[in-house]
Amino acid sequence: MTPKFESGHETVGGILHAFNIHLTKAELAELSVLLFIATYAMILLEKFFHRTIAALVGASLVLVIGVITPERAWEAIDQNTILLLFGMMNIVTVMGRSGFFHIVAAKAVKLTKGSPTKVLWIFSLLTATFSAFLDNVTTVLFMAPVMINIAEKLKLNPIPYLIAIVLASNTGGTATLIGDPPNIIIGSIAGKTFNDFLIEVAPYAILAFILGLIVMHIMMAKGRFLEAKASPEELKEILSGEVDESLLDRKLMKKSVTIFLITIALFIIGHNLGLEPGVIALLMATILALTSGLSPAWILERVEWTTLIFFMGLFMVVGALEVNGVFETAATWLIKEIGDNIHQGILIVGFSSAIISGFVDNIPFTMSMAYVLKGMEVQMGSIMDPLWWSLSLGACLGGNLTLIGASANIVTADIAERNGYKIDFFRFMKYGTPVATVTVVVALILFYIEHTLFGGC
Repeated sequence: MTPKFESGHETVGGILHAFNIHLTKAELAELSVLLFIATYAMILLEKFFHRTIAALVGASLVLVIGVITPERAWEAIDQNTILLLFGMMNIVTVMGRSGFFHIVAAKAVKLTKGSPTKVLWIFSLLTATFSAFLDNVTTVLFMAPVMINIAEKLKLNPIPYLIAIVLASNTGGTATLIGDPPNIIIGSIAGKTFNDFLIEVAPYAILAFILGLIVMHIMMAKGRFLEAKASPEELKEILSGEVDESLLDRKLMKKSVTIFLITIALFIIGHNLGLEPGVIALLMATILALTSGLSPAWILERVEWTTLIFFMGLFMVVGALEVNGVFETAATWLIKEIGDNIHQGILIVGFSSAIISGFVDNIPFTMSMAYVLKGMEVQMGSIMDPLWWSLSLGACLGGNLTLIGASANIVTADIAERNGYKIDFFRFMKYGTPVATVTVVVALILFYIEHTLFGGC
């Protein structure tokens, strides 16, 4: 085994050990931040580096240099996220093979009568609703292939529509305890219930969804993406056409849709059973692979491995920040600034959470901040409850700021790329940043006003 030594509170190895370089905890934190910034810069430079390679380079550097040990790096990977992605990718792959998405797309086109505006609004609403009761990653894994199919039928550019549904998935997931990982973390640590989130967070999430969709509509209209591209004759043919039966495997469709629906049901009750969504997804994907009659190799070849590896690499880089106390330092500063002014704390926690969650994964940040707030709660009691809700609103809605702000963003981008459509970092920001800015500002300001003037719900 590679020998290690103690530096501050963390055991390190790698090049730091090889050259007998002893760094303090603060120096390790600074080095972790520099490596994160370098990784992020590579992700921004997508023209030269694929984001998965950028994440792998960052993960390799934090391990080789020794700012985090391999053991801690492995622990930093959120296994629930990886298993959830892997399991749902397998289920959705089999559903796609059965022709299910072709049928859904055909029915959706008829429902919207081929209107791009109706496509935008109806599918954004469906996505937000699904995301509130599933999780946003599962929702976009299901919705993105359907949206691509619809856009291609109507000769529309799928990219802005894909970005619209992923933004809707993040705002919709904000509304409930189970819709977004930060809410699950907050619910667990703070002891908040499903109904608590419905009362305290859902009204602002619903408002954020409506405002975000209006902003998206305006931007898409300005870019002329809401203009019909198919001629009246082509549209009539599309609306009257039936799905090619050669594309359908109805026996496989029945199996895969049944498994999918059971998986959704288990997601909803899984928390009460002590089952993580990732475990449920893995189990149901395995059952489907066992009963589908398809080759396991064929299914596994179609898993979005680049997405999974990207998240694993990024989790390691962000894990170095967490291990070396960067989040703890940030959270301590926040608490110092807040003092006993809960109303000021709403704005500080909410806006800082939104900004940080837009640029690093919101799972480790929410975990760190939640434990700090838990410590405050011991001293201050329920008077600080509004800080939990501002953390939820900031961390979830802030995920729309950038491409790497939320897991659903990356998953959608990789599905698009596999189908020949490139959603790069800056193109996502063109839509995501304005939507995030409007929704975060309005939701937090209204939340602040409510608790300042009326003392909350």
